[in-house]
Amino acid sequence: MKPQIVTANRLHDGLVVYLSAGDEWSERIEDSRLAADEAEGEALMAVAAEAVTVLRVVDPYLIEVDRRDEAIVPVRYREVIRAVGPSVHPDFCKDVAGIPALEE
Repeated sequence: MKPQIVTANRLHDGLVVYLSAGDEWSERIEDSRLAADEAEGEALMAVAAEAVTVLRVVDPYLIEVDRRDEAIVPVRYREVIRAVGPSVHPDFCKDVAGIPALEE
């Protein structure tokens, strides 16, 4: 099983966020807490479900990621787009420096 992280959308502004240390939500994928197995993934989803209950995020789910050097890189292209911003002109995207798969 590949490592997994939890992603969601922050309720007040719709931005893509990732469950990070201290049960906080970060806009930076590199801050994500990793689940190495199914039990850890379920534990992360329980934390995310609580965040839904208190209206912090909406639609949390687990995604598979790879570790490349020290970077966390989503396996699916859809999640790469969510991590770095829309597939539009580079001036309107997030900074992708430090994500090896996206610097090529």
